[in-house]
Amino acid sequence: MKRIFERYADIIPAFEAFQACLHSPLPQNLRVNTLKIEAPALFRTLQSKGICPERVMDSDDTLFAAPADSSPGKWLEYALGYIHPQALSSCLASLVLSPAPGSYVLDMCASPGGKTSHIAQLMGGEGLIVANELHRKRHRALSNTMARLGVMNAILTSYPAQEFPFRGQFDFVLADVPCSGEGSFRHGHEHSWQRLRMGSGRLSDTQKRIVLRGFDLLKKGGRMVYATCTYNPEENESVINHLLKERDAEMLDIESPLPLLPGLSGWREETYARDVQKAVRLYPQFVDTVGFFMARIGRRS
Repeated sequence: MKRIFERYADIIPAFEAFQACLHSPLPQNLRVNTLKIEAPALFRTLQSKGICPERVMDSDDTLFAAPADSSPGKWLEYALGYIHPQALSSCLASLVLSPAPGSYVLDMCASPGGKTSHIAQLMGGEGLIVANELHRKRHRALSNTMARLGVMNAILTSYPAQEFPFRGQFDFVLADVPCSGEGSFRHGHEHSWQRLRMGSGRLSDTQKRIVLRGFDLLKKGGRMVYATCTYNPEENESVINHLLKERDAEMLDIESPLPLLPGLSGWREETYARDVQKAVRLYPQFVDTVGFFMARIGRRS
């Protein structure tokens, strides 16, 4: 078990601290759903019950860390759709996409709906989101999330993301692709270990097809975010490098108050285009959340 991530020792900074972090449980982060309630009003309600979540980003008053050993899924506020448990790094993807109200948005791999509902929140419930999820067995969870959180501007489709039809073009595309899930691994948590083992295989071929299709579905001047919760460069920088080779895509800067590290310049025998370093990596030893990779991509006008 100790050697799971040894192959990344040369690319993960403060590697010993990274390894140590994997022995602690993942913190519970909460997103306030402003489609139903404003953050100050919810915070006052929780404080009256003796619950005091801590704000985790000065620039965003909707993201909090739940008290240790609490169970937000059992709170009345969860049932009412006022809160949604969601990893901080997952929330960051929607914030970086930053869809404008009234936009036409595609979420290529939408289940279980955390990012889709966050996008709807950032759009103020205006515009249209196409929430695509290939696996029909996941549709109920996705639909339940949308209903509980009061999302009224999303429709559900069921296509392979890499084959999403060319029946329109989008202002914004989120490609939060299936990945090996290494970023969610913690020692002692069997669920994350099973996911890590199940995620092994040649995912990068599918990811490259998805990112190309997502880019081709963008309007001129449109924006896309490619994201994974893994550390594997073959699923991250290599995929973005492939996009830059195959399309006239533009890598855009990512700004965040969280400590993010730039994308890699190369991995093993592959050297990446210089702009790939505009992508970002998030490691749990610097921000205690799910490990993450993200790239913000533009289609030139």
